[in-house]
Amino acid sequence: MTETISNAIAEPGPDQQEIEARLTRSVVNSFDDCDNPRLKFVMQALVRHAHAFVREVRLSEEEWNTAIEFLTDVGHITDDRRQEFILLSDILGISMQTINVNHETYENATEATVFGPFFVDDAPRIDIGGDIGGGAAGQPCWVEGTVRDTGGQPIPNARIEVWEADDDGFYDVQYDDGRVSGRAHLFSDEKGQFSFWGLTPTPYPIPHDGPVGRLLAATGRSPMRASHLHFMVTAPGMRRLVTHIFVRGDELLTSDTVFGVKESLIKDFVRQEPGSPTPDGRDLGTQSWARAQFDIVLAPTP
Repeated sequence: MTETISNAIAEPGPDQQEIEARLTRSVVNSFDDCDNPRLKFVMQALVRHAHAFVREVRLSEEEWNTAIEFLTDVGHITDDRRQEFILLSDILGISMQTINVNHETYENATEATVFGPFFVDDAPRIDIGGDIGGGAAGQPCWVEGTVRDTGGQPIPNARIEVWEADDDGFYDVQYDDGRVSGRAHLFSDEKGQFSFWGLTPTPYPIPHDGPVGRLLAATGRSPMRASHLHFMVTAPGMRRLVTHIFVRGDELLTSDTVFGVKESLIKDFVRQEPGSPTPDGRDLGTQSWARAQFDIVLAPTP
């Protein structure tokens, strides 16, 4: 179908091509006197690519007006609790591609992935072995690991931010009652080790009641994200790591709507039967739980 549509687009004649190319050159050249070399480079590249898109698809005025209305709707729904532009960037793969460009693989360092729109500054601090759940619904999950450099040396006192959705598929900031749950920060010990209780990640949809959701529906795409747990890890002299871990066996690993899954970040979340002894002696009664290992390797600051 796509090939049929593409073939049906009439190729403009030489005179029309020159008119269009002349405009592109004129707009590109309008930035020649920009004093900021990086800004000049970015703006001229943006114009070339945007004009090439318009010319390739033979964009109609109606389609462009629809796009402007769509972006206006994205702006109107964005506020201090909801960032629809991040969702748009995510579902177009631009967020993930920006991550790829800015975080090239480095030796054996843990790979980065998308930040997402639900991080909150000043999450509560917990001690090693503490609970980030804050009463959120879900299966308890023990997560443990080490933070090391690429040479294998432990990194003590690394700050580890963790956040996740509850079993109903919502982050705390999506509720209106001011709750703080499913998020916290902690620090690695002198051996680089860390551990905490969280929730076993489950799939959830990104917010799809707005313009981004309408775009996904119109194009036959799902709003579902693969099950994951967010991490942001920082330490002096080390490159900041923003990443997730994903649940092995999740059917959505190959269709994550923001394209955030990387093979190295897929981990085993091993189910433990009710009554199984927990690592810290916590009594979970008749509740099952899970455990996961995530060893983090930080790259040095460039």
